[in-house]
Amino acid sequence: MARPEDVVPPTILYVHDDLEELIQRRLGPAPAPLAAARGLMALLGQQPRVAVLALAEQIDALAARGAHAPFAVTVGIAEAGERVARQVHGRTGWFPEVHRVEITRVEDGDDYRLDTGGTPLTHQLAPFAGAASLAVVDDTVFSGLTMRTVLDALPPGALARASAFCLRAVGESLPEVRTRCPMSAGFAAQGRLLEEVSFINASGLVQRGAIRRAGRPPLAFFERPAWIRAWFPHAADEVTTRCRALCDLLEEARA
Repeated sequence: MARPEDVVPPTILYVHDDLEELIQRRLGPAPAPLAAARGLMALLGQQPRVAVLALAEQIDALAARGAHAPFAVTVGIAEAGERVARQVHGRTGWFPEVHRVEITRVEDGDDYRLDTGGTPLTHQLAPFAGAASLAVVDDTVFSGLTMRTVLDALPPGALARASAFCLRAVGESLPEVRTRCPMSAGFAAQGRLLEEVSFINASGLVQRGAIRRAGRPPLAFFERPAWIRAWFPHAADEVTTRCRALCDLLEEARA
């Protein structure tokens, strides 16, 4: 596995456009920050080997995979999975009762581990043992590690009544998830993980917490210069400058 400070420049980097949503959620409809967010997204969309993914298109594609009766219980994986479940429910009506579980990928030295905030997943998921049907939702299935870990921690018998969903995925990571339960993705990128395809959220470029580190403060992607140079080699300095300015605005609002 590559060290956390390294990144392989993929053939295509897919950037999920959630930046304007983040700015409106944190700063309101302020014209200058919204213009800055739109300017950054326009710059990213102009870069070679970068494809921007829109939320509505991913939700529409997921809905087109097939209809589902409303699930009795929906498990949203961390903040992102909970948000996606509610967004998809607004379009489809599939997920009327959403519960969030905490699990986060954390850098630990030269590797990664999953952190559940001190409460084991089996304890977090135990209340859903008797659910007649169960959906597990995340925003992205990248390697599939997080989704598989949550599915494997479901109470005995619950997996047989479960289905998994995400907005976007690396196609080669889906078959192993599907050995556990049905899995639907709005968009599945074809190609080898990291070498040919990779995903980031645009919000992660500017918001500290995109990179979580054991025992150390979290980072935004722009604070990893090697990553920005690999992803956006023709505009790394401008991307970094724009990201830092938006990060400062978000940090000021948090203070």
